[in-house]
Amino acid sequence: MDNPLLTLAEHAAGWARGPLPAEVAHHARRALIDWFAALIPGCSKPPATLLAAALAAERGPGRSICYVDGAASPLRHAALLNATASHTVEFDDIFRDAGYHPGCPTIAPALAAVQQQGGSMEQLLRAIVAGYEVSCRIGMAVQPSHYINWHTTGTVGTFGAAVSTAVALGCDATQIGHAIATAATFAGGLQQAFLSDSMSKPLHPGHAADAGALAAIGARAGVTGALDALHGPKGFAAATSEDTGKWAKALADLGSRVCITEMTFKNHGCCGHIFAALDAVRDLQREHGFAPEQISRIKVGGYGPTKSVCDRPAVRTEQEARFSTQYTVGALLVLGGVRIAAFEPANLADARIRAIMSKVSVELDPELANAYPGQRAAKVWIDLADGRQLYRYQPTRKGDPDAPLSDTELDEKFVELVAPVIGRPAADALLAGLWRGQSIPGGLPIPLARAAE
Repeated sequence: MDNPLLTLAEHAAGWARGPLPAEVAHHARRALIDWFAALIPGCSKPPATLLAAALAAERGPGRSICYVDGAASPLRHAALLNATASHTVEFDDIFRDAGYHPGCPTIAPALAAVQQQGGSMEQLLRAIVAGYEVSCRIGMAVQPSHYINWHTTGTVGTFGAAVSTAVALGCDATQIGHAIATAATFAGGLQQAFLSDSMSKPLHPGHAADAGALAAIGARAGVTGALDALHGPKGFAAATSEDTGKWAKALADLGSRVCITEMTFKNHGCCGHIFAALDAVRDLQREHGFAPEQISRIKVGGYGPTKSVCDRPAVRTEQEARFSTQYTVGALLVLGGVRIAAFEPANLADARIRAIMSKVSVELDPELANAYPGQRAAKVWIDLADGRQLYRYQPTRKGDPDAPLSDTELDEKFVELVAPVIGRPAADALLAGLWRGQSIPGGLPIPLARAAE
């Protein structure tokens, strides 16, 4: 077997110097817009606000922007805090075939590096595409067994950060290879962090962004890594999955398939493993016009993580609620959507939502489990008090590559999430610049940590 690390490093370097097709550039801009949509509402929330305050005394001079407090910062400081903030409200993108959120750990350090270098939008887009390509393919090589214990965004995200930063810093293929190799030994992130109540989950992409950036900075300076760190007998794949990696499968279409063109952009502000069920419930309610009070029972059939991660009949906190099929189904039916407002304290305590939660059960469906991770489907049965029994098989999720958000829908999502924080004029201006601008976004009108107070 050829060395997958060297193959991926050469492929990443090609995105720095080769053609950037218009379609790929457009998808990279979509990813950047979606990242900012997730970032800005997270900038006024813990843990990013707490960490920014705790690290303030360590901040040195820099040209990168920490959007959490609006200050110019060193590259790694900005990467850490921006990546953390962008994962907080659970609206960040997904690469379905790897079960992975690439935007948070990949875009944050790439943007910080390009800002530090005084680079262009094209350089940023190239760095993003390269980081997505490498990390998504590493994710495919270790899944689905990797996800038994590991949080892919924290682990695989370290490679996205290393590659995007290395490309943004002008590294060649050899240096990118060493950045990947060092990132392999930095990668971490345990699922237990979000199976229990904690603030650790958003810190996973934050750490990945910081660690990956460090790996890239070191590689550019001549720091070397073990070039068999991905596929070696004690390498990343062997340590975190059931074998030494499905590299032939992950690299088979390298050069013909571009991962960033197949992103899922979230249409609900919660764990993506609940999305198909939410889409089914929403469509059944639209078709049959029932009220929440008419429901006697809801049964959700799902794939592995829908049951193991998201079967939470009792929740106390915002974090727990974002991973609860029971809560999010209740919020959808009562509030009409699962957006940021669904997790505000008043709604977390809403008796109408709680009443529905007790009627929702989740079970593992073998057919859906066998189709995962390539397909994220759900089966939903709803029994109504008048005796009607409703059923829907939901084969995909709104926002997946086969049911994508249009550019207009992506714009609507961006404005909905960003305008309440920085104001509609600033949100519109930022969105226009992300779509058409050739310069890199700088500071926003006001420090975001104070904007939402």
